[in-house]
Amino acid sequence: MKEQYQLTTDELKKEFNLTDFTQGLTSKEVQQKLASDGQNVLEVKPTPKWKIFLRQFNNIVIYILLVATLLTIIIGHYTDAIVIGAVVVLNSLIGYFQETSAANALAKIKEMMANQATVYRDGKRQDIDAADLVVGDVVFLEAGDNVPADLRIVSADNLRIEESALTGETNSVIKTDQALTDNDIPLAERVNMAYASTSVTSGSGLGVVIATAEQTEIGKISQEVAHIKPKKTPLTREIDHVGTVVSYITITTSIIVFIVGFMLKIYSLPALALAVVAMLVGAIPEGLPAITSVILAFGISKMAKLYKTIIKSMPAVETLGSVDVIATDKTGTLTKNEMTATELWVGDQLYQVSGTGYAPNGEIKLNGKKAPLTDQLKLFVEAGYQANDTVLSENNGAWHINGEPTDGAFLTLYHKAYGPKHQSQYAEIDLLPFDSDYRYIAELTEDQENHEKVIFIKGSPDKLFEMAQKEDPNFDLAKWQQRVNDWSSAGKRVIAVGYQPVPSNENLTEVEHEHLYRGIKFLGLAALLDAPREEVIVALKKMNTAGVHVKMITGDDPQTARAIGKELGLTNGPINAITGAEWDKLSAKERESAAMNNQVFARTTPQNKLEIVEALQNQQQVTAMVGDGVNDAPALKKADIGVAMGIKGTDVAKDAADMILGDDNFATMAAVIKEGRRIYDNIKKSILFLLPTSFAEGLVVAFSILTAQQVPLQPAQLLWINLIAAITIQFAFVFEKAEDGIMERSPRPITQRLMNRHDLFQMGYVSALMAIFALIGYEWFIRGGASEINATTMMVNTIVISKVFYFFSIRTEQYGLTQINDIGKNAWGVIGLMIIFQLILTYVPFMQTAFHVTGISLAEWGAVILFSCLIMIFTEGDKWIRSRMKKA
Repeated sequence: MKEQYQLTTDELKKEFNLTDFTQGLTSKEVQQKLASDGQNVLEVKPTPKWKIFLRQFNNIVIYILLVATLLTIIIGHYTDAIVIGAVVVLNSLIGYFQETSAANALAKIKEMMANQATVYRDGKRQDIDAADLVVGDVVFLEAGDNVPADLRIVSADNLRIEESALTGETNSVIKTDQALTDNDIPLAERVNMAYASTSVTSGSGLGVVIATAEQTEIGKISQEVAHIKPKKTPLTREIDHVGTVVSYITITTSIIVFIVGFMLKIYSLPALALAVVAMLVGAIPEGLPAITSVILAFGISKMAKLYKTIIKSMPAVETLGSVDVIATDKTGTLTKNEMTATELWVGDQLYQVSGTGYAPNGEIKLNGKKAPLTDQLKLFVEAGYQANDTVLSENNGAWHINGEPTDGAFLTLYHKAYGPKHQSQYAEIDLLPFDSDYRYIAELTEDQENHEKVIFIKGSPDKLFEMAQKEDPNFDLAKWQQRVNDWSSAGKRVIAVGYQPVPSNENLTEVEHEHLYRGIKFLGLAALLDAPREEVIVALKKMNTAGVHVKMITGDDPQTARAIGKELGLTNGPINAITGAEWDKLSAKERESAAMNNQVFARTTPQNKLEIVEALQNQQQVTAMVGDGVNDAPALKKADIGVAMGIKGTDVAKDAADMILGDDNFATMAAVIKEGRRIYDNIKKSILFLLPTSFAEGLVVAFSILTAQQVPLQPAQLLWINLIAAITIQFAFVFEKAEDGIMERSPRPITQRLMNRHDLFQMGYVSALMAIFALIGYEWFIRGGASEINATTMMVNTIVISKVFYFFSIRTEQYGLTQINDIGKNAWGVIGLMIIFQLILTYVPFMQTAFHVTGISLAEWGAVILFSCLIMIFTEGDKWIRSRMKKA
C-alpha cells in the first residue's frame, strides 16, 4: 500500500472522494467525520496535585514513621508524636514540590497547534477553527500561517515551510506537489508534506488533511511523551534501596526485640511499646532524603550561578556525574546554527575564510595571508551580497539574520572583505527570488559609478554550470564538478556564483529566467559550513578523557554529519554512522549494538531518537539526551537526564527536560558532569556518615531492652540526633571540593552499588563503637553519681559530638588531622552552628522540657569529648591498616 507522499494528485482526489481541490468537502461529510473521528485537538490530562501529594507517602520509611506516630499517640507521648509527624510532613512536602516544579510538556505541545485554518468547503474558501478540521479537508496555506494538521501538498507556489522544531533541519523546506516514488523516505525529506505545528515562511499552496489530533506527527510525539513513565535516577534508586534494606532490617529487629521483651515480661506493654518505637525512630534514617535534597539543592544553586544551568529535578544533578553517553542534536548544539563561508574557489585561486558565524569577524586569506581584493574576487563577493533576500543585523553585540542561513553567509563574507560599514556601489533594480524549480536567486543591479547594469546570480552549481557553458563553450565542467564533489564529501554545502553584464543598449528593468539562460560569466564556488562551536571541541576532549561517549543525532546527510563529527572530535577513533532508514531495518538486539558502535545517527525521525536512547539504556548505559525541538521531547523525557537549550529550545523541549542550558552552551556539559561527580561523592560520604549514627541509636535501645535496663534515649531525642544535629553537621559535605583526577576516571557502572564491602564493614564497626562508647559513658556517668536525665543528656551529646570527629575522618581518604586545613570556612561554620544547637538543647528550658534533657557541667563536657574522639582514633587506625595492606 502506498504512503500518502507517494500518491499522485489524481489518486488523492479518488482516496478522499474529492472532485476538485477548490471544491473541498461538503458540510455533511465534515459533520460525519467529526462525529466519527473527533476534533483536531490534543487531549491533555495532567495529574491532580492532590494525587501527587498523596504519592509522597508511598514510602516504607514514611510508613514506619506513621506507625511510630500512631503508637506514641496511643501511649500518650504527644510531644514525641508531634515531632515524628512533623518529620513525615516535611519529607512529603519536599517530594511534592520537586515533582510539581516541572511544567506539563503535553500542555505546551497543545499550545503549538494552530487556532485557525483556511479551508475549501462546499466550493467556498472560508476561515474555521482548526479544531474542526477533518481528514480530507483542503487547507489553503500562505506566508505566516501555522500548519493546522498534517497535509499532503497538492499545489505549491514557491511554498517554503520551516520545520526545525519537528525535524531539526534549520533551513526552510521548499515544498512541491509532485508524488515521491521512493519508499521509506525520512520525515525531513518528504517535500510534498506539511506537518502540524510547523510554519509557512514564504509562498502559498493547498494541502489535503491526511491526519488530525493524535494521528499527526506532533500528536504522535505528544502520545510518546504521555506514555513515558517518570524515571528514577541511579542515585534515587540506590537511596531507595538503602532505605528499604535498612527499614526491613529495622522492622525485623524491632519485632524480634518486642517479642523477646514481651515473652520475658521485661517491661509493661506501654513501656515496651515506647521502647520499640524509640528503636524504630532511632534506627530509621529519616534524615536521608532531607540531607540528599540539601546537597542537591546547593548543587543546583551553584550550577545556576556559575554555569547558567537550570535544574528542574534535583536528583538530575547527581545523574550528570554518572552519565555514560550523551546523545545530542547537532544543529545549534554542537554547531552554531549559523552558515559560514569557509573556502572559496574564485577562478583557479583557493581562498580560506577565517571566523565563524554571522559576526563579520575574520578575513579572506590566500596561502595563509590576507588576500588582496582582485577584481574577480571583488565581483564574487559582490555577487553573493547582491543576489540576496536576507537581512543581517546586530543587536546588543550579537549578529542575527532575517531570512535564509545560506544568504546570511554571503552577507557576512561581504563585510569580512570590506568591513561592516561599507556601502555597495550597486543599487537594486529588480529581484528574482529563489524558486524550488530553478534553485537560484538573481538580482538586477546598476553600478552607481558608471551606470552599467549587471545581473548577479548565485545558486545550485549544476544550474549555474549549465548557464556558464552557454556563455563559454570551453568551460571546464569536469574541473569545477570535481571541486564541488570534494567539498560535498567533506560535508560542506556548495554554492555557485556568477554574473551577467547587461548590454548598454538593452533597457532592462526586470530580470527573467530567460535572461540568465542566455549565459553567465562564472565567478566561482563557495563552501559553506554550519561551523562547530570551538568550546564544544574542547569540551568533547574532556568528555573523552572522562570516559563519556557523545552520540550525534541529526537530520543531516550521513556524509555531512560524519565530516562534522570528525571535525568536532566526537571520538578518538573512527567515526561510524548509520541512517534512520538503516536503523529501522534492525532487530532490537542489532539496535543495541548499533547504538553502542555508531557515533553519528543521520536522517533520523523523532521515533528513532527515542529508540536510540532506549537501546543505550538496555545496554546499561546512563544516558543524557540534549535537544531543543519538539521532535526531541520523547527522547528528552525517556533519557536518564534530558537537557534542553534555554535560548533556542522550544517550550515543549524545556518542559520535557530535567535540565536547561541557559546560554545554549553544550560545553557546559563537561563542567556539570564534573559537578555531578563531586555531588555524588559527597552524597555517598554523607550517607556513610549518617547511617552509623542511626544504627548506633537502634543498638543502644535494643541492648537496653534485652538487658532489662531503662532505655536511656527517648524517641524525640533520637529524632533530634538524626535530623537536627545530623543534618546540621552533614551540611559540611555540601562544601567539599572535588577530588583530584575526578574527570579522569570512568563513569561508575549502573550496576555498581552505592557502598562497597569496606563501606559496609566501616558502617558496622563505627555503629558498634558509637553504641558501645555511649553505653559505657552512660553507665560511667550513672556510677559517678549523675542522675538518669543528666546521664541521658551526656549520652545525646556524646553521640552528636562523636559525629564531628567522625566527619574529620570520613571526609577524606587521607589522614583526617592532616587535612583539617582543607576544611573551608563554610564547613567550620556548620560545625559551629551544630554546637550552638547542642548548647540550646542542653540549656534552654523549653528545649529541656520537650526533649527530656538537663544542663551539664564543664567537667561533664570534658568526659563527653573524651568518649567522642575515640571514634576518630579507630577510623584513622583503619586507614593506617589499609594503607599498609596496599603497600604489602
